[in-house]
Amino acid sequence: MNEIKSYLCAVKMEKCEAVNLVVDIGNTVAKIAVFDGQNMVEVVYDSNQTLEHLDEMCRKYMLEKAVFTTVVTLSQQVLARIGQLSIPVLWLDENTPLPVKNLYETPQTLGYDRMAAVIGAYEQSPGRDILVIDAGTCITYEFIDAAGRYHGGNISPGMRMRFEALHRFTGKLPLVSFEGRKLFMGKDTDTAIRAGVLKGIEYEMAGYIMAMKHKYPELLVFLTGGDDFSFDTNLKSIIFADRFLVLKGLNRILNYNNDRI
Repeated sequence: MNEIKSYLCAVKMEKCEAVNLVVDIGNTVAKIAVFDGQNMVEVVYDSNQTLEHLDEMCRKYMLEKAVFTTVVTLSQQVLARIGQLSIPVLWLDENTPLPVKNLYETPQTLGYDRMAAVIGAYEQSPGRDILVIDAGTCITYEFIDAAGRYHGGNISPGMRMRFEALHRFTGKLPLVSFEGRKLFMGKDTDTAIRAGVLKGIEYEMAGYIMAMKHKYPELLVFLTGGDDFSFDTNLKSIIFADRFLVLKGLNRILNYNNDRI
């Protein structure tokens, strides 16, 4: 990776409850975070093929335990780094006890970054019907009801995937990026593709929200992931943006399993 992003949070470390290492290895990037109890202290964006900043984070903090989740096959370099950790490690999979009820019919096929996002949202708003939208490599829609039952969700192509598909599966359409003029209706090929992809995603999200809100009038919506989208509608009042929802959910799962690792 050419650029590693790091976020430091204003959390005092004098009275630590349990300093946790939380690692989410995604399709595009890995995120390494440190939590003091429920508070995120720092998060670093790293390569999902090397985790080169893992050692640095371990030297920087007095860690007590760790949780890992991955949606990719781990490289030997990553496995070696994790194998050198001197703290208990929880690998999130279909057998991991969860603080919510999982109604997914094939838990062994569930990407547990999806489940972590749901748990992160439910921890912040327990007893509420929640739709979690995660806009990353793919866009996922997950629903958990007020009783803490995860019903499942849907998966659709993410923004970059849509741009690349239009280029790859046609003879003449160019590869367009997010950056550039953003119009309601395109005035040339580039703006037509950009508007089609971005407005298509916005209307897709809005459609899910309105359909779910019709069934669950008190619905809350959490928007997370690496891609940012704006809603110029009355839906804004029920949408809460939190880019670190998966990390917060993983930390909740780790603390829930404190006596099992």
